[in-house]
Amino acid sequence: MTSDYKLTLATDLEKARLRTAQFFITQRPWLDLYGVNVRPVAPFGSASSKTFVDSALIHRCLPDELLFEIFSRMSPYTLGKAACVCRKWWYTIRNPIFWRYACLKAWQTTGVTENYKILQLKFNGSWRTMWLLRPRLRTDGLYVSRNTYIRAGVAEWKVSNPVHIVCYYRYLRFYPSGRFLYKNSSQKVKDVAKFINFRASKADCVFSGSYTLTEDKVEAALLYPGLRPTVLRIRLRLRGTVKGANNRMDLLALLTSGVNDNEVNVPDEDILGVVEGWQEDETHNPDVPAVSHKRGLTPFVFVPFEEVETSVLNLPVERMDYFVPG
Repeated sequence: MTSDYKLTLATDLEKARLRTAQFFITQRPWLDLYGVNVRPVAPFGSASSKTFVDSALIHRCLPDELLFEIFSRMSPYTLGKAACVCRKWWYTIRNPIFWRYACLKAWQTTGVTENYKILQLKFNGSWRTMWLLRPRLRTDGLYVSRNTYIRAGVAEWKVSNPVHIVCYYRYLRFYPSGRFLYKNSSQKVKDVAKFINFRASKADCVFSGSYTLTEDKVEAALLYPGLRPTVLRIRLRLRGTVKGANNRMDLLALLTSGVNDNEVNVPDEDILGVVEGWQEDETHNPDVPAVSHKRGLTPFVFVPFEEVETSVLNLPVERMDYFVPG
């Protein structure tokens, strides 16, 4: 038989242990939710009739309706990251509703009817496959092209034939509506990302234009105002380092031409329709000849907004050559 002394000692030790645990461990009332009886729900798309027991706390206390509502407010790239969390989220995020909305927004200039035709003919009715495989312009960041050239300097003191490495950037920001913003500057991407929007003034040298996307080819045009207005035409080819990335663009052609007074009064979003049928050597202003630029055709690299502060494109030129943007 166990003595009263041993029983009392065991009771005192247990009370001391509980007091110590209470001192070191923060009280979390929400952990009591583990004891709430919640009817388990099978993952979305599960064909099994067997009762599914989900031990995750978030699934036992958060209804599927609220989880669905949270996912519907995420961007497609955030959904892709969330799908890696667990099997239930993976099943839920494969719901075609999320990807249909993303596709119709990304290719809204194509039209709803035409998007449905492309969906059935090329992607077997899968919106998610369409999002991954169909070329599209990303709108969650900037396309950046870094260009460098050597400029001769002025000889001073004992230095003869000095040269300078000049670095400048081309920035493109696209919108699903068919409009885009363009800036040519020596400023780093972390500085330009703060004001490259439609609220920027002409003093910031941010110009707007319109574009079209056909397969993987991008046609864009914008109007430079001034005493001698000039239209800038850009032809690009969209590609990606991995499937669905769409994070690279090759600059195929960069053309400048003159426009007449009637064409200057055209809104920015209609300038592409004005020059769509022009030849490369065509100009409508004798004072501004048509020029096809052969220099500064470095490919564009996509930089998401959440990475503009840490991008290697912010590094000095002499250090940037040691890095390859991902």
